[in-house]
Amino acid sequence: MLLGAGCLLASSLLPVSALASQTAPVRKLRLYNPHTGERVSAAYWENGHYDHGTLKEFSHLMRDYRANQLHNIDPKLFDQLFELQRKLGSSKDIHVICGYRSPHTNAVLRSKSKGVAKKSLHMTGQAIDLAIPGVNLARVRQAALSLKAGGVGYYPRSGFVHVDTGQIRHW
Repeated sequence: MLLGAGCLLASSLLPVSALASQTAPVRKLRLYNPHTGERVSAAYWENGHYDHGTLKEFSHLMRDYRANQLHNIDPKLFDQLFELQRKLGSSKDIHVICGYRSPHTNAVLRSKSKGVAKKSLHMTGQAIDLAIPGVNLARVRQAALSLKAGGVGYYPRSGFVHVDTGQIRHW
């Protein structure tokens, strides 16, 4: 009985979005990389487990296309994207403006812009810069903030929202 009460208490501390994600029988995403023209639409989680083949496909699409370097993307990031789409009521393609960035690419971009972090979570496969055509960018930002899961950056001049699996923060 104490164990059950403890589990109930622990689950009440989880963000609502995390609970919703756990109850979805299938988690599917549609990703599009406008830099490479690649598109992947697939279920990455079914029957309580991640599909590692699909995770590899998603990671390949989100690779550093400038250096053609691949890095595994944190599955929690895909869970955030899934919840973001649910919040928005959208099944449109998520445009991957930037996924993984090699340290070299990050340094080059940092030398050209003050908006690139020295220790960017893009370099560890924990971040995405995204847009969803037809969905207002401010609305995407609000939905991402409401998840209370990781960082959210708003770049309206550049046309994207940054989402990551790091600490909860926003800018």
